[in-house]
Formats: sequence, structure tokens, C-alpha cells
Amino acid sequence: MTTLGKLRRRLFGIPSEQSVFSRPGFAQEAWERFQPVAHSLVEGYHATLEDSRFEMLVPRLDAVEPQLRGFAYEGAGMGLAALDCIAPWKNRLQMFVEGPGAPHIYPIYVGVGLALARLRRQPERFLSRLDPVLSWVVVDGYGFHEGFFSWQRFVKERAVPTHLSSYARCLFDQGLGRSIWFSSGAVAERIIATIAPFPQARQAELWSGIGMACTFAGGADRASIEKLRTAAGRYKSQLAQGAAIAAKGCKEAGTPAPHTELACEILCGSTSDRVAYLTTIARQNLPTNGLEPAYEIWRQRTQAQFAA
Repeated sequence: MTTLGKLRRRLFGIPSEQSVFSRPGFAQEAWERFQPVAHSLVEGYHATLEDSRFEMLVPRLDAVEPQLRGFAYEGAGMGLAALDCIAPWKNRLQMFVEGPGAPHIYPIYVGVGLALARLRRQPERFLSRLDPVLSWVVVDGYGFHEGFFSWQRFVKERAVPTHLSSYARCLFDQGLGRSIWFSSGAVAERIIATIAPFPQARQAELWSGIGMACTFAGGADRASIEKLRTAAGRYKSQLAQGAAIAAKGCKEAGTPAPHTELACEILCGSTSDRVAYLTTIARQNLPTNGLEPAYEIWRQRTQAQFAA
């Protein structure tokens, strides 16, 4: 670790990931089931603070076991975005996603959202610098951070982030749904009870986030996932859409996992390979200069595959 790296970790590091899971609102099962996920993300973040040179960083990230590697890259995205906010002339993030981080662009952009929320930056001002389709994933990460670290306000009290645009609030809620998966410890009954009081207009995106987290992070058995699918009711296609996009990310990164396969089977009715292929088809010929964001068109096309 360089002297500068030691200083950055001392100033911006996360002292204890376990303490986050011990706060009010978090299920006991949360830390028990997701400790490896939290540790991998924090390790990726700290590795980036310690030495952000790609030739040093990438081997550390790739040393993480495949099922958790995406979370290490998410932590790296968080670290690189934070460093770019401090020294914007460096533009480390763009070089990373155009280079060695390209297969993990989705979790990296989630990490960018975590950093912007942590630094109290407006996420939509950051989007023009990023991929024209996937840039909105940053807002998902921003919503996850607020739901995870400000659980009382955004989950229990269901506060609306009025500083965001109308569409950004949708992606915020998707990230909020992912945070509910983790804070609830993937316990189906807690997830269902947490989502139920939200206004109907917000529940579709919350279920999309649940599908994403279930497929990417795991933590639930077959019976629990089936219970969630039943509880989603008219939002089953949003649940499947979230699962499908997560499966696409796993496929591109080359990080298959049994829990990804299980979630795709139950939520999408097919194998993870087939589900990822359907999202690839849905992403073809996306317009990037229309009034509707290309990312939303991709999500709607993907959702349509499972609406029946």
C-alpha cells in the first residue's frame, strides 16, 4: 500500500461492515447470510483506495471467488467514482469500464451510485459521462445506498426523493427494493411485509429490485423464492425483469452461480443462459436519442418477454 493509499483509506475507509447490519430495521439473518457479500464489496472499495492503478487493482478483484467477484467490482466502482469526485481530471472510472472492468460494468455503475450518495452528490448530473444505456444504473445504486444506510427514512417512513426527476425516482425505487432484500435477510415474509405499505405506484420498481437482488446475490431457498413470486401478484413481470437483467450481468461477467440458476428457473421460467439471451435480444437497436431513456426501453422489452 502506498503512503497516499494509506491516507485515503484512513480518511474514506469503512471501519466495520458488520456494524451496518446491526442497526434497527435489519433482520438478524441479514449479516448471517450476506457477510461474504458485504466483505467482498468493502474489500474492493478499500483495494481501490489503497492503490487504484489497474495493474495492481484488477488482480486483487479477480482473486475474489467468482460468485462474489461482482461485489468486489461494485466496491471498486464506488472507490473509483469517489476518487474521480476528489480529482475529476483523472477520469479513472471511464478508463476502467472501457478497459479491464468492462465485463462488470453493471455492478461498477451500482458502485458509482453508492459513492455519489455517500458524498451527497446529485446522481443525474453524473450520467452524461457514462454509457448512454446503462448510466441510469447509477441511480439504482444511489437508491440502494439510501435504503440501506437511511432505512428509517426511506424504507420505514417511505420518503420520496423529491430532488430526483420522475424517471430517476423509478430507478431509485429499484435500488430501494434491492436494499430491502439485504436488510430483510432475504426472509420472504419480511420482504413482503416491508413492500406492502408502499403506494401501489412504487411497488413495481421495488419488486424489480427484489428480482435483481435475489438473482445476483442469492440468500433464499426455492420455497422462499416461490413465495415471493406469488406475493408479487401483478408485478410478476417486473420481478422477472429484474431477475433477467441480473442474469445478463452474471453472464457477461462469467460469474455463474447456483442461486442465479434457481432464481431464473422460478422467476423467469427458464435457464439463466436463455434468460440472458432474451435480454440481449431486447437490447438490440435501442434508440439513444429519444425522449424515453434507452435503459427504460430495454427494461420494457425485457419485461414484455415475461408478461405472459
